[in-house]
Amino acid sequence: MAKDKQIFYCSECGFEAGKWMGQCPSCKAWNSFTEHKVTGKALRNGWAGERPKAVRISEVTSAEESRIKTDIGELDRVLGGGIVPGSLVLIGGAPGIGKSTLLLEMCRNLTGKNVKTLYISGEESLQQIRMRGERIGISGSELLLLSDNSFENAEEVIRSAEAQVVIVDSIQTMETENLPAAPGTVSQVREITARLMVLANQLKTSIFVVGHVTKEGTVAGPRTLEHMVDSVIYFEGDNTNGFRLLRAEKNRFGSTDEIGVFNMTDHGLEEVVNPSELFLSGRPRGASGSVVVSMEEGTRAVLVELQALCCDSSFNMPRRTAVGVDYNRVNLLIAVLEKRGGISLSGADCYVNIAGGLRVSDPSADLGIICAIASSFRDRAVPEGFVIIGEIGLAGEIRGIRSALRRVKEAVKMGYTDILLPASNRSRELDELTGVRLHYVSSIQEALALI
Repeated sequence: MAKDKQIFYCSECGFEAGKWMGQCPSCKAWNSFTEHKVTGKALRNGWAGERPKAVRISEVTSAEESRIKTDIGELDRVLGGGIVPGSLVLIGGAPGIGKSTLLLEMCRNLTGKNVKTLYISGEESLQQIRMRGERIGISGSELLLLSDNSFENAEEVIRSAEAQVVIVDSIQTMETENLPAAPGTVSQVREITARLMVLANQLKTSIFVVGHVTKEGTVAGPRTLEHMVDSVIYFEGDNTNGFRLLRAEKNRFGSTDEIGVFNMTDHGLEEVVNPSELFLSGRPRGASGSVVVSMEEGTRAVLVELQALCCDSSFNMPRRTAVGVDYNRVNLLIAVLEKRGGISLSGADCYVNIAGGLRVSDPSADLGIICAIASSFRDRAVPEGFVIIGEIGLAGEIRGIRSALRRVKEAVKMGYTDILLPASNRSRELDELTGVRLHYVSSIQEALALI
């Protein structure tokens, strides 16, 4: 009979070792190994009933034909068009960000379409779930509820209820009797996720798993957890702002470029149909260092306000601060502006910020960053009605961008009349647009002279 033994797991990546180590050889994290006891009894979670057989790809039914719509447009967009039967989705986010509220609203819509739904909570009692459900109008629903921390009990209910959609809130509170470790440990999370994956494939049930996040913003537990599931979705936002962003970090059934925008209200989460209007609300008029840029998120173009502030530095080394944009990218653009644009910033502190707390990784915001810094440094406001789009190269050239027509149409819809574009994006479709003036530039010298 096999004996019990001690295994050390890296809490960051899930690497296993027979002894404790100061640094993980896989992810190079320090002091990340935790000790776990592994029983000698082997855990078997194989397929029940008839074993699967190989089939031709032409005989497999496409998942696109059987997606379940949640009737929450922003959530369906991030999921890739709806819920795929038999999928395992991990939703992470900071405490109080709205994960449980979003999933309860999804349950409300699904039960209204006669989709059998089961909500399993290891954190809240049935009365607490009912109170939160009444706030978002779910009291008269046929939603099935279960409040239990035992995974064996939850597994039995999942099999007997025959629900099409199951929510487990949260994975860190569930525990299995097969492991002596405490709930939330690496071994517990890995074991329960593996068994949920088997359940989803066996029963063709879509399972949503809620995961807590660490101080770095990633899902708590091993990184292997993200590899086991089909989709990893993060719910982001600032508690000081009302809006929330839903973003897919991994999605086997759709694009990872899409974002969903919600607004937190007293009655739950509301979809934001026009994100550009939300992000541009409260923008100052005639202020230097403020420009409007167009970023692309999946199949939509979104206008955001980019702000920059330059002031005399009191330090030997001037400060560079970036919020919402990559810090190294900002330093690179400042160097290009000094070398190619003829503006000396060696004695000025530079601060760059995306208004509203949004994160921008689209390189087409490069030209907007340079124009905002130059505007603040010279204390001259960019003319009203301008939207600035373009990627910057190290030679000071303005490189072409993708989906230029979609971005320009979004700017026109929001009432902007002047668009600054790379010259390489000039096309007949753009020239045929009415009600807008297109300014094509090929270098940062031309762009700065124009604005």
